[in-house]
Amino acid sequence: MGGLILASALFGNEHQAPVQPAGMGQPDQPLPGSSSLPEIPGTGILRPGDSGHGVYELQVRLLQIPHIYDGGAVDGRYGTEVRQAVSRFQQRYGIRGDESGVYGNNTRHALMLRTK
Repeated sequence: MGGLILASALFGNEHQAPVQPAGMGQPDQPLPGSSSLPEIPGTGILRPGDSGHGVYELQVRLLQIPHIYDGGAVDGRYGTEVRQAVSRFQQRYGIRGDESGVYGNNTRHALMLRTK
């Protein structure tokens, strides 16, 4: 009787669209009309002249490291003080691969490991 139930379950839903197992078929494609994924705050390279949420988050994190950005503004603007703080952080922790004073992937990773 178990086989009859299984056969019924397999053939009883003839009008439903076939289900394709995960990982098979076409790779994920962007939806029509969408050019790319939305920007995630706090990602990407940040440098002097930038502004916005990502810079705000950088400033908050820099304040958590003693003697890096003490008393610095949290205004979302990547100015001279932020550049100098990022450079100090890079020097103190031996961060390589990002331009001095530029918040790139290596600097971001190191700062995120040391802050909340």
